[in-house]
Amino acid sequence: MTRDLGDVLHYFIPEAGEPQGPECDADPSELRERMRPSPQGGVGPLGVIAVPLGHRDVLRATFVWNLAVEMTGQGAPTTVVVASRMAPPVWPEPGRTAMGAELVPVLADNLGDLSRAALDVAVSRAADDDPGAQVVVCIPPAWLRKAADGAAILRRVLLFTSPEPTELIETYALAKHLWGMSRETVLGVTVYGVQRVETAARAFERIAATAEKHLGCELTSYGLLVDELQIYRAIVERRPIGVAHPQSRAARSLRDVARLVLDDVTPEVDDLAPGFGPPAGLSG
Repeated sequence: MTRDLGDVLHYFIPEAGEPQGPECDADPSELRERMRPSPQGGVGPLGVIAVPLGHRDVLRATFVWNLAVEMTGQGAPTTVVVASRMAPPVWPEPGRTAMGAELVPVLADNLGDLSRAALDVAVSRAADDDPGAQVVVCIPPAWLRKAADGAAILRRVLLFTSPEPTELIETYALAKHLWGMSRETVLGVTVYGVQRVETAARAFERIAATAEKHLGCELTSYGLLVDELQIYRAIVERRPIGVAHPQSRAARSLRDVARLVLDDVTPEVDDLAPGFGPPAGLSG
């Protein structure tokens, strides 16, 4: 589904009576074209989204949990699955929270274990809760060296990156590895650590153009996240940003990312039967 990320300009345009600073100098019509993401065909049938997440990556862990809360708030009950020994301390206690999102740590020592456990959760949620239920699986990046072991949960992958060159290179390397394992993988990118849409646009364009040129892979843009001050406050407060600061730019950008992700995810309950094979074209 084609999306226009110029829609997120609302939290960069000052409210009436507010001074317009240098952050708001971008031309909306230009940015709407520059931030237009690539359409992607194919939808992962299990409603599973994989996110590479290091054990000590507090910032991305905060993004993941807040995204799960926002997706749940938009009508897609979301469960975050993580290997129990990798669960970040910034997350709530296991179980379903008051906001409806759920955290499920599972016993897993490798990607194969995590994949099987996550699929069990996905099938259970789809059958018991809602056909629109989603599962976000957090995968230690080192486990992706054997990506074939997790083919079933790597149909759709969300990568978070900042505009910093080193992070863009790391994100591209992950995308290259995953695309090399399966040409059916849908790779999405959310840019964080920016104050202007233009900065996010340039970062996404850079990595997307490189992936298209060298890999023949079209990346999907899943928006941008802003206002890290509110995000760090949420870490300290241990409360979702959308609950603690619902009108903040950070909360509004998270809601937009959740909407963009859900626009692309339409679980098909008929495909939830155990024993289905890996995506077509999977090699090695």
